[in-house]
Amino acid sequence: MAAPAILYYADDFTGATDTLAIATRAGLRTLLFLKQPNAARLDEAGPLDCIGIAGAARAMGPQEMRAELAPVAELFKALGARVLHYKTCSTFDSAPLVGSIGVAVDVLRRAVAQPWAAIVGGQPALGRYCLFGHLFASAGAGGEVHRIDRHPTMSRHPVTPMHEADLRRHLALQGLAQVRLLPYTAYVTPARLRGELQARLASTPPDALLFDVADDEQLDAIGAALWERACQASLLAVGPSSVVQALAPRLAGPSPAPWPSRIGPAPGPVFVLAGSLSPVTEQQIRAARSYELMWLAPQQLMQPAGCAALAQQMAQRLASGCHVLACLRRPDPSSDAGQVSARELAQAGGALLARVLDQVRPGRIGIAGGDTSSHAVQALDAWGLSCVGSVGPGSALCRLHAGAAPLDDMEIMLKGGQMGSEDVFERLVHGHG
Repeated sequence: MAAPAILYYADDFTGATDTLAIATRAGLRTLLFLKQPNAARLDEAGPLDCIGIAGAARAMGPQEMRAELAPVAELFKALGARVLHYKTCSTFDSAPLVGSIGVAVDVLRRAVAQPWAAIVGGQPALGRYCLFGHLFASAGAGGEVHRIDRHPTMSRHPVTPMHEADLRRHLALQGLAQVRLLPYTAYVTPARLRGELQARLASTPPDALLFDVADDEQLDAIGAALWERACQASLLAVGPSSVVQALAPRLAGPSPAPWPSRIGPAPGPVFVLAGSLSPVTEQQIRAARSYELMWLAPQQLMQPAGCAALAQQMAQRLASGCHVLACLRRPDPSSDAGQVSARELAQAGGALLARVLDQVRPGRIGIAGGDTSSHAVQALDAWGLSCVGSVGPGSALCRLHAGAAPLDDMEIMLKGGQMGSEDVFERLVHGHG
């Protein structure tokens, strides 16, 4: 197959579908693979401008990450792509021992020709901004913007709380000791940006160069500068979906496919699995008036017999025509379930989803929560996703590719706990536009 321009690996499945949606909307021929594709699968997919691989590195330790990402580096070299994008969460939540961005850069940098990595620090479309190296994020769609170390959710994240707003310091703790900043004040003109970029790379190249992002106009300038560099020698770019957003205008053909302005109603009962405990998801659950709510007690979910009983109840309600919203309760710290890791709970959620789908085929599926989405989709008998539209900001509506399996062509929405409008679950049922 012809070389794609971009190969991206997403550190969780919700982020993977956000990048898929941005690339598709820009007119890039894009397919997201749920595991690393072999040559036969790539040939079957046909010509692609952008290839995505959905992973779960943000929940992994360093050694597991190295094993996960080494084949991605080899695939990039084999394909001959220009940009290798390590897609992080837009809030950069990570830690030295969990989802280390430094480990990812160390592994993937060996696959590219440029000795430094570009880090794009914001995604304005999702309320993520980087100013003088400091990260800011809104609390929910259109919510108040907070410095990330004072964010009401991300500063208290149960696995990777963000206690440092300066991304240079945050990444230094993960092994990227030399991260130089290209502040937004350098983006006055394209010539000024090229000059500032050259100046920061003229001496010993840094581990990475961090680009401020305050608005989409700056993002466009960054994309032009990075693509110019990538055409000279292959490049590693790190950051949220804004990396592909910045590069896409340089890659899209003259007549991109039209992006759907509306999403129609679901063709049958909708099943949503909400594993996120964020305040944003809580608001979305309260607004989901079309669903029958079924609460998941962690201690029952973790037991095979309990999981099977829950799945049977949900499948029966879906078969009767009800929309079902399965919501994880917050574990009681004093109980045995309170000692279970977030990863184990996410894996149990994946097992629950697989059991439900063994018994019934819903009209649509929705999954809320980064880790929950990653493990739930991995539990399905499917190999890829393409994007068919958007349910809202950071909430792509995708089509499952599963060959002859019963899940083929089913529509699914994956969203992070912080993502989506308040009525996102209602939109999944009734459509919009």
